[in-house]
Amino acid sequence: MLWEQLLSLKRHGDTHKRLRKEQDETRLGFEVDYDRVIFSSAFRSLQDKTQVIPLSQTDFVHTRLTHSLEVSVVGRSLGRITGKKLLEKYPHLQQVHGYQFNDFGAIVAAAALAHDIGNPPFGHSGEKAIGEYFKNGNGSNYRTLLSESEYQDIIDFEGNANGFKLLTESRLGVEGGLRLSYATLGAYMKYPKESLPKKPSQHIADKKFGYFQSEKHAFQEIAQELGLLKTGQNNAISFSRHPLTYLVEAADDICYTIIDFEDGINLGLISEDYALEYLIKLVKDTINTKKYNALAYQEDRLSYLRALAINTLIMDAIELFMVNEEAILKGNYATSLMDESRYKAQIKDIIALSINNMYQSKEVIEKEIAGYKIISDILDVYCTALIRTKNGQASSYDRLMLQTLPEFYRRTHITDYGILMGTCCYVASLSDRAAVHIHNKVMGRQL
Repeated sequence: MLWEQLLSLKRHGDTHKRLRKEQDETRLGFEVDYDRVIFSSAFRSLQDKTQVIPLSQTDFVHTRLTHSLEVSVVGRSLGRITGKKLLEKYPHLQQVHGYQFNDFGAIVAAAALAHDIGNPPFGHSGEKAIGEYFKNGNGSNYRTLLSESEYQDIIDFEGNANGFKLLTESRLGVEGGLRLSYATLGAYMKYPKESLPKKPSQHIADKKFGYFQSEKHAFQEIAQELGLLKTGQNNAISFSRHPLTYLVEAADDICYTIIDFEDGINLGLISEDYALEYLIKLVKDTINTKKYNALAYQEDRLSYLRALAINTLIMDAIELFMVNEEAILKGNYATSLMDESRYKAQIKDIIALSINNMYQSKEVIEKEIAGYKIISDILDVYCTALIRTKNGQASSYDRLMLQTLPEFYRRTHITDYGILMGTCCYVASLSDRAAVHIHNKVMGRQL
């Protein structure tokens, strides 16, 4: 792969090439990407979507929105510092094409900001709940209406693929969705493959899938423009990762490792003694003991250790990226950066403690169970109403339910796959509390 291709400023519908050296420095294209994501309604809904604790009653626990903002900040630092090193290695990118180190930071920050934009309510259990409805619930009755790949899309409903749909899907009068640059869309795509074949290799890019069948052509156009390497065998469509995806992924890994851990401490699910023991192991080479001992309050001690830990992991990720940059460009780097970190053992310990004390806590499990029921019931009502309407079999109740859907999702003149996927995407767009509210109405508990 070539960096001058990978840094493409092209957007959906462009008929002329956008050159970096002709960009307005006060309104740079890659920075426009960030603005378009942050002003989108899909991004705003993240303010009430679970990061770890569903429907938390406290105001200091992270939501998907605060998590995404923090990941974008870490991503910007990763991109800028890496960009500076890449321009030193490939001076023609700056001298001939006009790229600056800030460009790399802007691309990674925008992609990182959008990285969770397609996630359903109730955390990762929301993805599983959608898939389970179609695999083992009433939704399995629709199996015969779909192709093998279409069915795989919904039984393995994937937040990353839904995010790509949100970012690129055309609506009447709005072609190309948010019309982000192809460089940012490429950096966003953690898993540049379709849902089948499932996990064809041990490469990190094949772990999940990154687009639904409805976005196949958009994905292929972007991959070809960026010069991503084809990796699919036979007729399978998959490509190598955009190199900057590794930095987006590292930013996410760093934040959820350290900041989820901090949430657990603030919630009292993890004792501060554990925090000191685990975090100090991570920052022992950079900690200013005198400064640390002078901090009287727990929140200040945690903030200090968190900042040091994040900075430590940022610099480690950049070093790993640059050492492996040529392998990454050839599509041969098969793991995440943090999986190769010199601090891998410390990261593993922190994540294990978070899993045991937070992700598997009684509060989280009970709310995830409720989330399964809520999502399944909402899907059942709307899928039934839409498919019956398409087939001319709608009941009065079905017609009433359709009036509660946003107009875009009421369409029944499209394919069965389009209807079912659209319903999944509507449910995925709901915030945690909006899903609870709709479920109460559907179940007749609220007038």
